[in-house]
Amino acid sequence: MILSVSRRTDIPNYYWEWFLQRIREGYLYVRNPMNAHQVSKIVLSPEVVDGMVFWTKNPEPMLAGLEQLQAYPYYFQFTLTGYGTDIEPGIPHKRFRMIPVFQQLSHKIGQEKVIWRYDPILFTDKYTPEYHLKAFTEIAEKLQGFTSKCVISFVDLYAKNKQNMEKLHTYFLAGDELFNFSEKLARTAKAHGIKLAACAEETDLTSCGIEPGCCIDRELFEQISGYKIRGGKDKNQRKECGCLESVEVGAYHTCKNGCLYCYANDSAQRVLNNWQHYDANAPLLCGEITEKDKVTERKVKSLKVF
Repeated sequence: MILSVSRRTDIPNYYWEWFLQRIREGYLYVRNPMNAHQVSKIVLSPEVVDGMVFWTKNPEPMLAGLEQLQAYPYYFQFTLTGYGTDIEPGIPHKRFRMIPVFQQLSHKIGQEKVIWRYDPILFTDKYTPEYHLKAFTEIAEKLQGFTSKCVISFVDLYAKNKQNMEKLHTYFLAGDELFNFSEKLARTAKAHGIKLAACAEETDLTSCGIEPGCCIDRELFEQISGYKIRGGKDKNQRKECGCLESVEVGAYHTCKNGCLYCYANDSAQRVLNNWQHYDANAPLLCGEITEKDKVTERKVKSLKVF
């Protein structure tokens, strides 16, 4: 199986010690977000874990402990945008802090294992297409030689972010405006040795030089692991998503980044309440097992082709 660490929260930034402890003990618990009393026990043995994808806006806490993952193939989806703290309040300064962290991570593990995410792209009176093109160019210049791929997407509206998007007066590009903007991004990326891919976009951007992407990428795992992997498309994702099937290990309403476009938190207060239940030694992230919970070991297996 492939572990998604995590689409629901920023484990590298806030819960790295918890995840390391779970690796040491060989298992973790995940609560089913659709059935609160259904809990899965997931075994973390290298015999069944074929790889891990880390999703983060700040992996700095992991830099000193990466050697503890040497039994597992892994790579990072590292989100690095041009937004300020008005959109991403919990993220340190991009130019002075996050770009150097990206470069340091790439130096440690190799540029092919650090995917740059410039997403989601949203447009406001402040964050215009011109603003994004300038920010994207500046970041691409700094990341040249430190990554080989960038993933973009345009913001989607969810129940959990709709109100924030309305307050920001976000707008969307369509038709020629969208294609012209996307083509400029692709040209900039290519000029700096970076391939551009789109994440689960309904609009086909291949004419702009942007191929459909898959964040949990079978080919990349095969490249970094040295073995073939079987497995199907992740049925839990949108139809436009090309990701390989994976097992999610995070929890909603636990990310402290506070990004206004987030689909994984419904309120800052709920995140704070969950954070108060965080125990780095507990098998469940930001929670406890109660007498009403039913814990079942999930049947997992390796996807390696021998």
